Amino acid sequence: MLPTVAETTPETEWFRSHDGVEIAFSTHGPEAGEPIVLVHGFASSRKSNWDLPGWTDRLARAGRRVVALDCRGHGQSEKLHEPAAYGSDRMPRDVVALMDHLDIPRADLMGYSMGGRISAWLLVEAGDRFVRGVLAGVGGGLFAEAADRRRGERIAEALLADDPADVADPGARGFRLFADQQGADRRALAACMRGMRRSLGPEDAGRITAPVLVVVGRDDTLVGDPNVLASAIPGAQVAIIEGRDHLTAVPARATKQVVFDFLGISLPGAPGRAG
Repeated sequence: MLPTVAETTPETEWFRSHDGVEIAFSTHGPEAGEPIVLVHGFASSRKSNWDLPGWTDRLARAGRRVVALDCRGHGQSEKLHEPAAYGSDRMPRDVVALMDHLDIPRADLMGYSMGGRISAWLLVEAGDRFVRGVLAGVGGGLFAEAADRRRGERIAEALLADDPADVADPGARGFRLFADQQGADRRALAACMRGMRRSLGPEDAGRITAPVLVVVGRDDTLVGDPNVLASAIPGAQVAIIEGRDHLTAVPARATKQVVFDFLGISLPGAPGRAG
């Protein structure tokens, strides 16, 4: 009988990152396996983004060494309430610092939503550390700096509102409700949203040399056209997941299948679970 996700959820460890911030992480699968680093989405965590939907379990059973962190301000990592703590390249550098901590010279990389943004910058600025990259839950919206900043401020305001019912913007209200569902530190998330809005341009994406897969749900209205992003990255592939939106693409088996195909590994089954 195959183990369940709950039975295979890895233990939490911590380390001090490049600027002393305490970052929670976990590793799973064979230590000698080819490593892959997973970077979760905004207001989520490594457990809700990767463990519970079965990513960690199946990658490990496919023989990969899985490394997943809680981004600063999220999950079990340190909560910081100043936007400057999330600015510039601090969050991408946490990923590189974790790889250094674990003595991992190169790895595959997968990020979802906010994690896709972080991963895109990693592929631009630390491309020699990554074999392949999966940018999921992101699209051409990464290039729309002004609109991106306005949307980020609406989300930050929603996170700090006394009552989510007072939030008029439905997208921002959705992030607030998700943060409440996760039991997240909303002040830390608002600071993160205001601090990490580092814009990515097509010229930046054009510097990526690793093979890249861009993955987006067909019904995802939050991220812009994935083809716009992929067209700026030399040789990038695009996968559209039918019948899925920004939240429901993560657990979908179809998402796992295209990612595993891109990584060149077989997707183990998951008896008793649809995803």
